[in-house]
Amino acid sequence: MEIHGLNRKTVNNIFRKYMMEIILVVMFIVLSIFAPGFLSSDNILGIFRNMAIVGVIAFGMTMVIINGEIDLSVGSAIGISAVATAIISRRLAESGFSDAFALIIAMLAAVAICSLIGMFNGFIRARFGIPTFIITLAMLNVLYGIAATWSAGFPVVINSGWYSFIGAGQFFKTESFQGIPAPMIWLIIVFFIIWIVMNKTRFGREVYAVGGNIEAARLSGINIAKVKIITMMAVQALAAFSGIMLSSQVMAGSSQFGRGYEMDVIASVIIGGTSLFGGVGRAWGTFIGILFLGVINNCMTLLGVDDYIKYIVKGSLILIAVLINTIQLQRKDA
Repeated sequence: MEIHGLNRKTVNNIFRKYMMEIILVVMFIVLSIFAPGFLSSDNILGIFRNMAIVGVIAFGMTMVIINGEIDLSVGSAIGISAVATAIISRRLAESGFSDAFALIIAMLAAVAICSLIGMFNGFIRARFGIPTFIITLAMLNVLYGIAATWSAGFPVVINSGWYSFIGAGQFFKTESFQGIPAPMIWLIIVFFIIWIVMNKTRFGREVYAVGGNIEAARLSGINIAKVKIITMMAVQALAAFSGIMLSSQVMAGSSQFGRGYEMDVIASVIIGGTSLFGGVGRAWGTFIGILFLGVINNCMTLLGVDDYIKYIVKGSLILIAVLINTIQLQRKDA
């Protein structure tokens, strides 16, 4: 059967390939009708601002899951990054350094600390073969405990005017336009970086190869340990940056930051079409997944949905996304 020059098979292929984009467009149309204020510029920009912290990590998690691994400790990494930034900057300021210099050094130190944590996770995986699910589940608790002990369980205040711009500033602000939220800019920048790495570099091809068939990748000369360690470092470094963004929004660092964020991160990646079995996934798909989850959260807020119901919806979305991905992979292999 032809449909304006397209046969049914072609239409079905297009629908399967762009399923989430189509669903997202339909959601925008429906919500613009039933949720007053949804399509306002303030609300749309707010969706991106609210999802930026999760989204930045989600792009790193995309690399990790395509590589056949997972990192459940990213939520705690947010907390330890925020606490590290606050405490190190305070100590340096007390030692006589300027607030600006102290914060820059503290932010770099926070990213370095989390990168080393990622290196440790990747090394344990590569050296001893322990699944990253187990390693990072353990690290989730270890990192939270370290951050809570380091901060004595209390928020640590950050004293610097410019620091708030990272997570709460606006670009291109005018009298008639509120400006683009800084977190949205960081989200887009990270998206392009990960897209280029995964689609235009040799390392990106190696990540896909290792996740798709680790034995074939090894026989082709790919350094499996290097690929796994670098991807685990990348997601932790991005989690550190998210911790910096979150702490700059409230001008403090707390061990409570990021608790439970790993669920939203993984949900965004899986909804975006990345396979938990490895070897399949796209940065663009994750971007759509981030936006999809952001729209769902936003519409439930606008419609006054109970907070407990939100957990049911998120969990159901993850299950449905995994089922869809599994069915599509089975059809492709058939």
